[in-house]
Amino acid sequence: MNKSIAVLGMGRFGRYIAEQLSSYGADLLIADGDGETINQLSSLASSAVIADLTDADAIKALGLADMDIVVVTMGSSLEASIMCVMVAKELGVPRVIAKAASERMGEILKRVGADEIIYPEKEVAFSTARKILSSNFLEYYNLDEDLCVVRMKPRAEWVGKTLSKLRLRNQYDVNVVSILQDNAPPSTSPDPNVPISEDATLLVVAKKKDLRHLS
Repeated sequence: MNKSIAVLGMGRFGRYIAEQLSSYGADLLIADGDGETINQLSSLASSAVIADLTDADAIKALGLADMDIVVVTMGSSLEASIMCVMVAKELGVPRVIAKAASERMGEILKRVGADEIIYPEKEVAFSTARKILSSNFLEYYNLDEDLCVVRMKPRAEWVGKTLSKLRLRNQYDVNVVSILQDNAPPSTSPDPNVPISEDATLLVVAKKKDLRHLS
C-alpha cells in the first residue's frame, strides 16, 4: 500500500522532494503559501493546497492526521518549520522529517517533535567532496552519521581479481553488496569467485572513516 505523504513548503528543495515522491507513486499532498506555485505543481499531487504554514489552524485544516509521513521543507523559515512540526506531531503523524539550514535549527526542530532532521546542503557538500577526492566514486549515499553506500568503479589493482582473493571485508571492513558487470543483471549476492572486470560497477557499504581505502 502506498504511503500518504505531505510535503509542506514548495521551495526548490520541496519541489524536488515532491517530484521524486510523485514519480514513485506516493499518495501526495503538497502545501505552500504561494498560490501560483501550487497551481504550477498541482499535477504532482492528489491534493495541492494554498495555506499559510505559519498558522496552526491553517495547518490543521490540511488533514495531516491522515498522513503516514510529513516532510517540512522550509529550511529558511524557523517559525513556519516549528509550527508545522508541532502541529503534525500533535495530530499524531508517525514520522515527521524536517529540513534545517543549520545545526542549531535542527536542534530546535528536534525539541519540538521532529523525528528526523535533514541538512541538504551539508549532505550534498559531503557527497561532492568525496567524488572530488576519488575518481572511482560514481554516487554516494548517506545512511547515517557513520555509514554510507558508494557506487564505484573498481580500483585498478582489483581488476582481474575475485572478492575472495581481495578479502575487502577483512582488510578494510567494507562490504561489496552488488556487482554489475558484463551486461549481467545486478545481484545482491555477488559470486566471490568471479574476477572483477574493468568495466564493472560495485555497490559498497562502508563506514565513512574507511572510505580512504576505496579512493
